[in-house]
Amino acid sequence: MINMNGLNVSIWIAQLKRWVWTSVLAGLLVCLSLTSWLPTAWADVYNKEILLNRDFSNRDLTDASFTKSDLRGSDFSNSDLRGVSFFAANLEDVNLEGANLSVATLDSARFARANLKNANLEGAFAFNAEFRKANIEGADFTDVDLRDDTLEILCAVAQGTNPVTGRNTRETLYCDY
Repeated sequence: MINMNGLNVSIWIAQLKRWVWTSVLAGLLVCLSLTSWLPTAWADVYNKEILLNRDFSNRDLTDASFTKSDLRGSDFSNSDLRGVSFFAANLEDVNLEGANLSVATLDSARFARANLKNANLEGAFAFNAEFRKANIEGADFTDVDLRDDTLEILCAVAQGTNPVTGRNTRETLYCDY
C-alpha cells in the first residue's frame, strides 16, 4: 500500500478496523449487562383513572400505580400490592382485606369506610392518608409513618392480630406507648 510520511496506510486501516469492532463489541456487552437487571415486565399504570367498583382481587399488582385515581367500591382483597402507589387516590368503600400493601405509597389517599382487615401495610408511607371509619382489624401498621391525629383515630378502633405477620394491630400502631 501507499506510504504516507513513513506510515503504511494498509496497516493503519487494519488497526483502525480492529479498534472500531472491539469498541462496538465492548459497547454491546456493556449494554447487555446493564439491561440484565431491568424488570422483565412493566408495572400496570392506572393514574388519574375512574375505576369504580372494579375487581382487582387476588391479583399481583406489584409496583402498579393508581395515583390520583377514583377507585370507590373496588375490590383489592388478597392482592399483592407491594410498592403500589395509591398517592391521592380515592379508596372509599374499597375492599383491601388480606392485601399486601407493604412499602406502598398511600400518602393523601382516602380510605374512608375501607376494609383493611388483615392487610399488611408494613413500611408503607401514609402520612396524610385518611382512615375515617375504616375497618383495620388485624391490620399490620409496622413502620408506617402516620400523623398524630390519624394515629389517635386508628388507636381508638385498633384490635386483632394479623394472620400472616402474627403482629397485633395495636402494637404495630404503638397505641399503648
